[in-house]
Amino acid sequence: MASSLGRRRTHAPKASSTLNDDVSCEECGGGHSPSKLILCDKCDRGYHLFCLRPILPSVPKGSWFCPSCSNHKPKSFPLVQTKIIDFFRIQRSPEALSNQDTRRKRKRGGGLVVSKKKRKLLAFVPSEDPNRRLEQMASLATALTKTRTEFSNQLTYMLGMAPRSANRPALERGGMQVLSKEDTETLNLCKRMMERGEWPPLMVVFDPLEGFTVEADRSIKDLTIITEYVGDVDFLKNRENDDGDSIMTLLSASDPSRTLVICPDKRSNIARFINGINNHTP
Repeated sequence: MASSLGRRRTHAPKASSTLNDDVSCEECGGGHSPSKLILCDKCDRGYHLFCLRPILPSVPKGSWFCPSCSNHKPKSFPLVQTKIIDFFRIQRSPEALSNQDTRRKRKRGGGLVVSKKKRKLLAFVPSEDPNRRLEQMASLATALTKTRTEFSNQLTYMLGMAPRSANRPALERGGMQVLSKEDTETLNLCKRMMERGEWPPLMVVFDPLEGFTVEADRSIKDLTIITEYVGDVDFLKNRENDDGDSIMTLLSASDPSRTLVICPDKRSNIARFINGINNHTP
């Protein structure tokens, strides 16, 4: 069982004073913040939660192995169409999409031109091969399952966090930026495509040092909508000591106590793993 220096191991007991004196972080070399130091269940080496990549928000409840001892890829999500469709709650299978729908979608995306005054957002162009789209969705399902994150494509308001009524545009400092009618239509188009299994051309890959990251499976144009950033909505004041590296500001209020953030550690989508997309050419 993973443990911090603030408590004893259950399977290999050591005096807490001994742990505090002897253990230091393998990344930074320091022994400070002992409550944030965790020990590998295999080699007994210590690591700060905030020195790991990706950062761990808290001490894992189960066994934990350091990067050197866990040099293996996570178990992949089953590449089974019915399981993937159920996981993402897709309305219908990718094979059911007609060529007419695809042509209409392409025409809609190609009609978005660059204006001298304002550049318009573009809808993503999904992979044509349904099997490849299943592989892309399976890669995300693998990452979400491994990180114990429930799939969600919308903001969630949980009991004990910020209520839905707290998310009011009128509270935004300096005024809320509003999407144009065309950009809103493009965003809604992307949502509808994802609901029926037309997925952005992205693969979630695992790196032993960086954790889960996202690579483009084909070239993606600038200003292309990939997805909305979603997760649990909470007040920033409740998350000031949160070590998570994926929190994003939702509403920056004039009154700091009303500022809202999105926390994707429990419920989220592919945005949970995006730190800039690599337009990788296979």
